[in-house]
Amino acid sequence: MTPSTSLGLLLLRLSLGLMYLAHAGLKLFVFTLPGTAKFFAGQGLPGVLAYAVFAAETVGGVLLLLGVWPRQVALALTPILLGAAWVHAPNGWVFTAPGGGWEYPVFLAAMSVVQWLAGDGAGAVKRSGRFTWGAA
Repeated sequence: MTPSTSLGLLLLRLSLGLMYLAHAGLKLFVFTLPGTAKFFAGQGLPGVLAYAVFAAETVGGVLLLLGVWPRQVALALTPILLGAAWVHAPNGWVFTAPGGGWEYPVFLAAMSVVQWLAGDGAGAVKRSGRFTWGAA
């Protein structure tokens, strides 16, 4: 793997980690966890699922930022984004539409799958427990 590819995957991983943490923060600080649970219930989902999604986004975001098993973490978080796309699908394409559209979560799901397929990137902890700077 070239150094630029490894750095590109690092940038993707850091961006995804920050995005997952931002979404968790939105649930915690803006909508509140009980408010998010109520929203989930209004969508026909179990309200308690909001807490699991918050935890997954928080832990997953931190793991991505730290480079701990990033490929597996990105793949494991993909269903959350596909669920968000399902919830926002009736609102249309543009995410700035009232209630948000579906294109942003679909794009982020695709980027999570790209991370899984392409590799960890620079600065990741490998399954062996080794920290590697330049390899994928």
